[in-house]
Amino acid sequence: MDKDAAVVPPTKSFLISLIAGGMAGTGVDVALYPLDTIKTRLQSSQGFLKAGGFKGVYKGLSAAAAGSAPGAALFFSSYETTKAFLQKQQPHLADSPVIHMASAAMGETAGCLVRVPTEIVKQNLQTGAFQSFQESIRSIYGTNGIAGFYRGYWSLLAREIPFSFIQFPLWEGMKSTWSQRQGEAVSPVQGAVCGALSGGFAASITTPLDVIKTRLMLGKDAQGVEYIGMRDAFTRVYTQEGWQTLFSGVKPRTMWITIGGFVFFGVYEHASATLSR
Repeated sequence: MDKDAAVVPPTKSFLISLIAGGMAGTGVDVALYPLDTIKTRLQSSQGFLKAGGFKGVYKGLSAAAAGSAPGAALFFSSYETTKAFLQKQQPHLADSPVIHMASAAMGETAGCLVRVPTEIVKQNLQTGAFQSFQESIRSIYGTNGIAGFYRGYWSLLAREIPFSFIQFPLWEGMKSTWSQRQGEAVSPVQGAVCGALSGGFAASITTPLDVIKTRLMLGKDAQGVEYIGMRDAFTRVYTQEGWQTLFSGVKPRTMWITIGGFVFFGVYEHASATLSR
């Protein structure tokens, strides 16, 4: 367990995670948004060029920005709170990957409550389905009501939880090993390097889940036939388009999350250290 974290009062620790997570999430999503747009268009059923190609790569940025801070803040505050609780209940498992995996699952469940609606609006704007933020909101609500903003919630969780199961134990483990070897806590830059490496690896492995999530959130295939759940989307993509399609956008996704991991965890570590003083 991190000795510095142990002396921070629970309420202050929660607020630090909330603020630091919000800052980190906003910084990454805004800075690397064009890569996310390219990745989404590559995964779209209509194809990269029809979805917009390299044009208008900042479409949907307002939706992403609206969800970045609260989504990341909810994730990290839930992650750190759950981790502290489990470490207190099971001190012999304090540094176990199981603790980090369980904490990440709780964090994703909370964060996705905010992330899913903004992700749906954002991806529809990125692929040209709607021309404005307001039009997207009106159309989604008019067609399916509030439920329309949570289409793909379970598919996003199905992507995010395995991703976090890989990334966070790796991130925590790499930091712990690095800290032990140098005899002191890792710096924010070192934590950022660990975040970049763990994120890039997790991103490449979970790309098929990301493709299915994107298809479900966009709603329909190239012929306009709606996807009905994850199994239907996976089966149709695999049988109609081939297994290679399940890895559409793997390069920009891996690049985006590797760079994003460095920025995200660097900002998070630095903000946490600063706010803890």
